[in-house]
Amino acid sequence: MSKLTPTDYKLIEILQKNARCSIKYLAEQVHLTPPAVASRIDRLEKMNIIQGYHAEINEYLMGYHITSFISLQVAPAEKSVFYSYIEKLPNVVECNCVTGNYSMLIKALFKTTMELDTFVGDLQKFGRTYTQIVFSNAVKHRGVKFDFDNQENT
Repeated sequence: MSKLTPTDYKLIEILQKNARCSIKYLAEQVHLTPPAVASRIDRLEKMNIIQGYHAEINEYLMGYHITSFISLQVAPAEKSVFYSYIEKLPNVVECNCVTGNYSMLIKALFKTTMELDTFVGDLQKFGRTYTQIVFSNAVKHRGVKFDFDNQENT
C-alpha cells in the first residue's frame, strides 16, 4: 500500500467532518489545485481507505428512541449462521466480534422497549445475552483524529 502524505491525512480529516464539501474547498484547505485533490481522493477510494460517504441522521427525530448495546455469546460453530442472520436485521446498525465473556457486541436502534425485548428474545436462540440501553451520548460518532506531527512525510 502506498504511503499517505500529510495532505492525504488532512483531506481524510476534512471529509470525515463533512463529506459534502466541494473539491474547490478541499483544494483551498490543502493548497492544491482542484484536479490534484480529485486525483488524491480517487486514489484514497481505490486504496479502500475512503470506503463511502454517509449522512448522519438524528435517530431520535426519526422515531428511534431506544439505542441499545447487546452482548451475545455465540458458539464458534454458529458464527456463519449468526452472521447471515444479523446482516438482514434493519435495526442493527453495527455488529462486532469481540473478546471477553461475550463474542458479539451489537448496536441496535428501536422505537420502543417492546421491540427491543422481542429482538433480544430472538437473539437468545444463538446464546446468552446482556443488554444495555443508552441514556445519553457524551461523544457522538466522530472520525479518526490524526497527529500530523507524528505522520511520516512522503
